[in-house]
Amino acid sequence: QVQLVESGGGLVQPGGSLRLSCAASQTIFRTYAIGWYRQAPGKQRELLATITTGGSANYANSAKGRFTISRDNAKNTVYLQMPSLKPEDTAVYLCSAIGSIRNYWGQGTQVTVSS
Repeated sequence: QVQLVESGGGLVQPGGSLRLSCAASQTIFRTYAIGWYRQAPGKQRELLATITTGGSANYANSAKGRFTISRDNAKNTVYLQMPSLKPEDTAVYLCSAIGSIRNYWGQGTQVTVSS
């Protein structure tokens, strides 16, 4: 069974920071690239960043220079560091194991940026 569990979301003021975590089963962590996505109300799901099993990171334009994806192999966890958050970053953030046929998804974690 594929298991991905996100955590670390919450309410933060504009300019604040959060670090999201995506804990995966060992099999998933060692087999699949992991991506961070977000979905705001009324908007399409948006890819932010991916990281391969070897640690190579790629970023969408919206995340490049703002967010940092990383992985801790000892903890089977992928992180998304998000500094200087803006109200428009408010969304549900999801991690996904990116397969050749399908993606596997966690349940998501809510990030709300508001004063």
